[in-house]
Amino acid sequence: MISSLTGTHADWVVGVARIVLGIIFFAHGAQKMLGWYGGPGLASSMRTFTEHLHLPPTLAFLVIAGELFSGVGLIVGLLSRIAALVIALTM
Repeated sequence: MISSLTGTHADWVVGVARIVLGIIFFAHGAQKMLGWYGGPGLASSMRTFTEHLHLPPTLAFLVIAGELFSGVGLIVGLLSRIAALVIALTM
């Protein structure tokens, strides 16, 4: 079962798609958490998630952190399927 989660096929199209999507999710996570690329930063993002979307603070932080770190995971290729699952669950 572990090999089905960690094993991949050598297909360059999947690799390119993984890297491109990883960059997109990393950039959006960095906007929310770090304030990069003109983003609001963590304090403002947390306020938006908790006051306007009515999410609990813990869940709001997990969504923001999941977007950032899953993007990194997709770019690096570290547990890409688990990173993709985290992204799918938060969307």
